[in-house]
Amino acid sequence: MSVILTPRALTAESFAPFGDVMEAQGAPDKIINQGLCGRYHDRAKLDFSDGEAGISIFQGEARRFPLKLEMVERHPMGSQAFVPMSADPFLVVVAEDAQGVPINPQAFITTAGQAINFHRGTWHGVLTPLHAPGLFAVIDRIGAGDNLEEHWFETAYIIQHDTI
Repeated sequence: MSVILTPRALTAESFAPFGDVMEAQGAPDKIINQGLCGRYHDRAKLDFSDGEAGISIFQGEARRFPLKLEMVERHPMGSQAFVPMSADPFLVVVAEDAQGVPINPQAFITTAGQAINFHRGTWHGVLTPLHAPGLFAVIDRIGAGDNLEEHWFETAYIIQHDTI
């Protein structure tokens, strides 16, 4: 038995309880580089209990719908940002927290030019590119200590989407 999830478009408003959507929307905060570049300043809150910010490159295997969601994870010691290195959409899964247990998973699909930053402690699915090459810059906490918790669902969720 499984529960069906249908992803919806990622917006800053719908994602706000879980993190930040980073995108160049509206007018830039500042024009720089001799007027040739717009700066959209400080679009995500990096939050670490200790350690430091690190930038890693992840290469995830492209996935296809329907997808089975059996597990989510969270990072209690720091936020985590996924910044795609291509203009391809990717799947983002998050869940609310109920006294340490993830509930009510939600799925989103990004559009070109969107990146995300999960708040510290947010339950989320693994990196899920929908197209090759699946390259992402990942900004997260580098430091000592166990910064990963996993939760395996008793009943899997099936994520279906018709357009990708």
